[in-house]
Amino acid sequence: MDFVMKQALGGATKDMGKMLGGEEEKDPDASKKEEERQEALRQQEDERKAKHTRMEAEREKVRQTIRDKYGLKKKEEKEAEEKAAMEQACEGSLTRPKKAIPRGCGDDDEEEEESILDTVLKFLPGPLQDMFKK
Repeated sequence: MDFVMKQALGGATKDMGKMLGGEEEKDPDASKKEEERQEALRQQEDERKAKHTRMEAEREKVRQTIRDKYGLKKKEEKEAEEKAAMEQACEGSLTRPKKAIPRGCGDDDEEEEESILDTVLKFLPGPLQDMFKK
């Protein structure tokens, strides 16, 4: 009969007393076991964190060897250099810094025209060169 009842309850005969209003059995070592369990969980968490820090340190070594091999810089270093360059360029200016104008664009047109004119003048005879230079 106990077997049939145990099967019907799914093996929860200990909980049957609680359901019927009986007192719960107290384990005298329950608090001690709980403390040990909590300590074991803390220890496992510390071991996991230590393992991950070791793995990250190894990864960083590999990254650094690649950076050294190919002459790359860390993202933070690049950002710091760019920020320093922007601050240095903006020290006396109230506006944003101008972008670099590629060679052959903008203000360089006058110099190119002068150089073309000088080239043409070289091929002219002496008296004509004097007329154009004045």
